[in-house]
Amino acid sequence: MKTTTSEFEKKFDTGESVMDDLDLSKVRRPGEEQKRVNVDFPAWMIAALDREAKRVGVTRQSIIKMWLAEHLQTTQ
Repeated sequence: MKTTTSEFEKKFDTGESVMDDLDLSKVRRPGEEQKRVNVDFPAWMIAALDREAKRVGVTRQSIIKMWLAEHLQTTQ
């Protein structure tokens, strides 16, 4: 059964969970959409990235994202 607007507001105002009343399947964060890019790296750089990713316990893609995010945050 669907919750009416007034029932939803009452739940929210009294601190009850409203999570079951929300459809979060299409939720997106503005500016956080994914966009695919292709980058070519020399073989030695891929090997170094793979070693560091293994050491940290993440994927190659994750280590690249982490390092780029850290650098971009420090330059802003």
